[in-house]
Amino acid sequence: MNYHAYELAHAMLSPMRMGVETFKAGINFPFNPFSRTPLARSMSAACELFENVTRRYGKPHFGIQSVKMGGLDVPIHEEIVLRKPFCNLLHFDRDRAIAGDRYDPKVLLVAPMSGHYATLLRGTVEAMLPEHNLYITDWVDAREVPMFEGHFDLDDFIDYIIEFVNYLGPNTHIIAVCQPAVPALAATAIMAARDSAIQPASLTMMGGPIDTRRNPTVVNKLAMERPLSWFANNVISTVPFPHAGMMRRVYPGFMQLTGFMTMNLEKHMKAHRDLFSNLVKGDCDSVKQHQTFYDEYMAVMDLTEEFYLQTVKTVFQDHLLPDGKMMHRGEKVDCSAIRKTAIISVEGERDDICGLGQTKAALDLCTNVPADEKYHYVQSGVGHYGVFNGTRWRTEIQPRIREMIRTVNYKRLIGGDDTRMPSPVAKLKAEPEADGLKVDAEGMRVN
Repeated sequence: MNYHAYELAHAMLSPMRMGVETFKAGINFPFNPFSRTPLARSMSAACELFENVTRRYGKPHFGIQSVKMGGLDVPIHEEIVLRKPFCNLLHFDRDRAIAGDRYDPKVLLVAPMSGHYATLLRGTVEAMLPEHNLYITDWVDAREVPMFEGHFDLDDFIDYIIEFVNYLGPNTHIIAVCQPAVPALAATAIMAARDSAIQPASLTMMGGPIDTRRNPTVVNKLAMERPLSWFANNVISTVPFPHAGMMRRVYPGFMQLTGFMTMNLEKHMKAHRDLFSNLVKGDCDSVKQHQTFYDEYMAVMDLTEEFYLQTVKTVFQDHLLPDGKMMHRGEKVDCSAIRKTAIISVEGERDDICGLGQTKAALDLCTNVPADEKYHYVQSGVGHYGVFNGTRWRTEIQPRIREMIRTVNYKRLIGGDDTRMPSPVAKLKAEPEADGLKVDAEGMRVN
């Protein structure tokens, strides 16, 4: 019923939205002699605010037209190279006519399936494109997937990652942002246990819930306090007509967005009050910055019921992966089987979604990965989103990941026996501690 009530409310507001838009057009009409008066500007700002908080936000576009490479503007072409019912594998192809033939590392960027679209990682993509051959998982909104396409759960997520890595071939590096850290680590362990010919060269997990018992956050505590039946009865709805996925049981994106908003409600209310003030003042730069952020933040997608509930139970309630009890289609997920994949974990000091230590738990599970191919980094002064977006990501986190990826590539190329090449951990220890964090005896970044 939640979904039907949401759709009904949106339909009921449509006439009001049309009336407000007409009223706003009249206020802002160039030949209106009162359009520049304080009262008119306030009324126009109020109309704009109403439109922002009541409209439905569609899926954003990456919109990356070009990147700077060697001082040149290199055009970027988005290309879907593999289509699946619930995900498209998207390649950001750099124009070879300008960039030339490059042999940059292949990177599979696994976007989170947690309510937002893959475009949430636009900043991540832009920072990596100049020096990496980049692919991303572009997840499809479950409400737009017809019922005849079947179901999609955590096991299917793992299968998708394995299929994508096999498609991309050897020396593929995985970067999993937030939620996909668990299925990406599981997929890597399964490929290792099978001794697959193709295994990820490295796996980077950024702000991922590997073991949510470490420094649990409000999100983790909520999952533990409620039985699975509560989630099934209170947050799962049926997709209504006329969506292509009608009759599919989903965790609606607007429910997830409500949770996100209530976690920092005062912050969002202040942002919209500031928007009103900036509209009245005509501060176009601040208005554009607000619109850019919320166009992305308010665009949400639905998750299938089976994926959402299985993730809650497996990751947040039963902690099957860190306890060594996770199964994938009857096959045990054994992280100790991983030997050929470098493991990198990145955390934000102020992360209020994945607490400190939750991602680092992956390094403790991968007991047979060589010590010089394990790397843990804590970025000071950033929260969850700052781990993969923003200034600290571009200037401090991404350069370290880039260095690690290239070091791993070099070691694979020469067979890992060349002592002239310093190990990733040794190189890290040699870096100046500009960010105020230190490295312990095992090469792990600590406060």
